[in-house]
Amino acid sequence: MPGFLCKFPAFSDASVRAARKVIDDGFKSLVRSYINAIDALVQPLQWFLNDLERLFVNSPWPFVLIVMLGVVYFGSRNIKITIGTAVSMFAIGLMGLWNDTMVTLAMVTVCTLIAVLIGIPIGILMARSDRVQAFVNPILDVMQTMPSFVYLIPVVMIFGIGKVPGLIAVVIYAIPPMIRLTNLGIRLVDKEVLEAADAFGSSGWQKLRNVQMPLALPTIMAGINQTIMMSLAMVVVASMVGVGGLGKNVLQAINNQFFTVGFLNGFALVAIAIIFDRTSQAYGRRLQKHSEVIHG
Repeated sequence: MPGFLCKFPAFSDASVRAARKVIDDGFKSLVRSYINAIDALVQPLQWFLNDLERLFVNSPWPFVLIVMLGVVYFGSRNIKITIGTAVSMFAIGLMGLWNDTMVTLAMVTVCTLIAVLIGIPIGILMARSDRVQAFVNPILDVMQTMPSFVYLIPVVMIFGIGKVPGLIAVVIYAIPPMIRLTNLGIRLVDKEVLEAADAFGSSGWQKLRNVQMPLALPTIMAGINQTIMMSLAMVVVASMVGVGGLGKNVLQAINNQFFTVGFLNGFALVAIAIIFDRTSQAYGRRLQKHSEVIHG
């Protein structure tokens, strides 16, 4: 067989290295030029995350537990889920992981809030414009298929090591479901309902606020659920750039081959994920039933 068929023709190593050097140097130079503006832009995130983390960690644990159980019961209206939450949180506290769990909860809370605040408007724009959807969908495909470790490279180059870079990496990884399901939920609203709204003279904003968003809320809640799950999954990876909490403990357990430490911290992450998942799913089902009663 001819030699040129055995080896795929490729650029020489020297040309590839030169191209990489040009791109990397240009990116670093751009970051250095705008580093002050970037720091000022992300500083409020740093303050918010630090304040929320201090609130969770420094508040008396009975108060935090009561508030958490109240939120779970209000969301799920299920006593079994509430009892399961209480048992899980007591187990986490008895294992000495309460503070680390609170740090992780603060991180996931901030990431979810940012993902919701950014993702819902983008999803609405996608639902209202096929052009926007065609433009955004490939970006979301890349975000969802890119290995999670790759997100850390540009984030660390821009923001350095710390909590905010980890937070931004988690948001980038977790936001696609929020955008996709917001778009899907609005597009799935029955056209007859929209025609009825038009017949009553509703403007585009009134249709969105009074018809589309309420009917799409169960699907949007599913997006929030998936965003929370992906945030928890990314916390361990983000611990490589300075994010504390349970993810840092898991990373240390991997580095030092501490099976018990890794298992216990992994159990805490799983417990939190199950609590969030069951609560948000139950709340989504309640919204669905409420929507069917009103519009059924």
